[in-house]
Amino acid sequence: MPETVAGLMRRAAKQLSLRGIETAALDARLLLQSAAGMTHADIVAGPDLNLPADVTARFLSLVERRCAFEPVSRILGTREFYGRSFRVTPDVLDPRADTETLIGATLALAKDKPPLRILDLGTGSGAIVVTLLAELPGALAVATDLSAAALQVAKGNAEALGVANRVRFVRANWFDGVDGQFDFIVSNPPYIPLGDIAGLAVDVRDFDPQKALDGGPDGLEAYRRIASGAGGHLAPKGHVIPEIGAGQENAVNDLFKGQGFNPESRHFDLAGHVRCLVFNRP
Repeated sequence: MPETVAGLMRRAAKQLSLRGIETAALDARLLLQSAAGMTHADIVAGPDLNLPADVTARFLSLVERRCAFEPVSRILGTREFYGRSFRVTPDVLDPRADTETLIGATLALAKDKPPLRILDLGTGSGAIVVTLLAELPGALAVATDLSAAALQVAKGNAEALGVANRVRFVRANWFDGVDGQFDFIVSNPPYIPLGDIAGLAVDVRDFDPQKALDGGPDGLEAYRRIASGAGGHLAPKGHVIPEIGAGQENAVNDLFKGQGFNPESRHFDLAGHVRCLVFNRP
């Protein structure tokens, strides 16, 4: 018997809620939009619309995946970040809203400045560098990643969002193979201590690439590499802006100060945690 849009939504939201998924209603709507080829407006306008059996089956299969804690962005293959849609695959970290804090901090410093050069270390999906280029039409960038597959995803996002002609993607381990100086060196590096990864939420632990999470024994290995290499690539009056994990502010500050950098500012995410730091170098 055909089921209505509203009935399916209620059924799916209940299933998801029983799994402890707090965003059950939103997730159900997004999955139905994908399965049925509908918009949010279509769902609001047609709650009593009967859906074909094949659409219902497709939708319920997506709900089962979400019940296994696969993130909606992984199921749909896209993630919205700073108002734009980015393709994501199992090869890249799923961009989080917390990282938009880094975008805001960078744009505030870039305001009213001449065309800038940006270096994005460990670019993953390209969400950071592509967003900055889209927001700063005169900027140029280099983006690195150790993963060739990740770089292909990032290139595709740059092309889809119209900035591919202003960014060069380099397969590199941090600064290896990178030449020149940059006004901004930005990064959302791996910062989870290796021993903590097993205790992460399932939707992170089982679906994000471990290389994008593993920050070494103390979670600080990437910051050591960035702090030690940034001085040779930072333009005069430039800034280094890394994202950090909860409780890492003091340790990261110490690493950069040890390399001659000055902590300039810190920026908070919506949960009130220090999410990124800004450093300069005299």
